[in-house]
Amino acid sequence: MTDAPAPAPIIVSALFGRHDQGWLDGLRREHFPPERNQLDAHCTLFHHLPPSAADELKHRLNGMTRGVRAPQAKAAGLMSLGRGVAIRIESPELVAIRHELADAFSGLLTPQDAGGWRPHVTIQNKVTPATARLLLANLSRGFEPRMVEVIGLGAWWYRGGPWELLSRHLFA
Repeated sequence: MTDAPAPAPIIVSALFGRHDQGWLDGLRREHFPPERNQLDAHCTLFHHLPPSAADELKHRLNGMTRGVRAPQAKAAGLMSLGRGVAIRIESPELVAIRHELADAFSGLLTPQDAGGWRPHVTIQNKVTPATARLLLANLSRGFEPRMVEVIGLGAWWYRGGPWELLSRHLFA
């Protein structure tokens, strides 16, 4: 008999194409405090869905991606997180996907997930506000908006450390 892992909250994120994932990971490795950087760069759609929603979530993510064209997305600018810096993602199609999922799981959402959503990829966090302001100023000088490839949606178990893959759902 094997011990099954304990139930854990579920995180949902957008999955980026290899080229853009490499670019975002590089920024994160360069600017995120190394002792806190346990994850690849990511754009979180939901921070905490209950484990009881796993089967329904996978079913819905399959339906939203199978045979469906990938959403257009743009790394549109930089944004301050107060104690960090993120790249702002613009994608009306990704916003629509999130809205549909939020409606489907409305009774299960935490206040953080039920509130407004600002799509972004965190490249620095948990630093002093002065350090964050300096990075924002430095990156702002050379930042140019660019399209980024969203290839799918991922669901992840959160068990306190690096995320554990629950499922990947790729667009056509």
